[in-house]
Amino acid sequence: MKITYIHHSSFLVELESVYLLFDYTEGTIPGMKREKPLLVLASHRHGDHYSPVIFDLIKEHGNVRFVLSNDIWRKRLPEEVLPLTDSLKHGETVKYRLENGIIRQLTGASENQIEDGVISDTCLTIHTYKSTDEGVAFLIEAEGKTIYHAGDLNNWRWEGEPDNWNDSMAKKYSAQIDKMAGMHLDVAFLPLDPRQEDDFYLGMDEFLHKVDVKHVFPMHCWGDYSVIGKIRALSCSAGYRDRIEEITGDGEVFTEEDERFV
Repeated sequence: MKITYIHHSSFLVELESVYLLFDYTEGTIPGMKREKPLLVLASHRHGDHYSPVIFDLIKEHGNVRFVLSNDIWRKRLPEEVLPLTDSLKHGETVKYRLENGIIRQLTGASENQIEDGVISDTCLTIHTYKSTDEGVAFLIEAEGKTIYHAGDLNNWRWEGEPDNWNDSMAKKYSAQIDKMAGMHLDVAFLPLDPRQEDDFYLGMDEFLHKVDVKHVFPMHCWGDYSVIGKIRALSCSAGYRDRIEEITGDGEVFTEEDERFV
């Protein structure tokens, strides 16, 4: 597994059989093998998580499929990408497989499809969770690995908001994270937003106390990566701080063979 931090909340994950591109809006996308399928995911319509520029990837990459939150209106998508695009709402589970190098969605209730008497296993499963802002969070299972991208699912507590608003936000966040409690994830991309000031760590801290994550990648930092050191310095992070990856700028690459990959 190879992970490239592109910008803000965008990451490219390279697995053996597929690329996963999350929430791309701008920045340099690393070179990719045209023959390896590319799954492009957008968690919601906010301009720092989604841009129509993703559809230009059709021209550059041979096999592309798009998975978008359903708050991104299909009627505004280019007509040529509609057959290649799945729109998901929260609480859905969708299964895909590789077929002649192309990602295809499985249909029907069966988790397997049979061709010429041979069962073809699902190569990739996507689960969605309801964001506390817009759209969805993605949980992906592929090649024996589980990868989570939060989008804007976070405990968005803000100074100046009424206490009942902030309390409601915390409850909504907990309700979603509790659905994942006890899970073991290989990778999680989680918001760590300095604009929340003293409350910047709340969402990540709750997530990592409830969900076991091997590699944690902070995102949504707005270029202020000092928040990574700040959460590591908090006493509440003692049980997970060593699993938080250090990001210092766009374009950084992490591999399981690299000593930088904690």
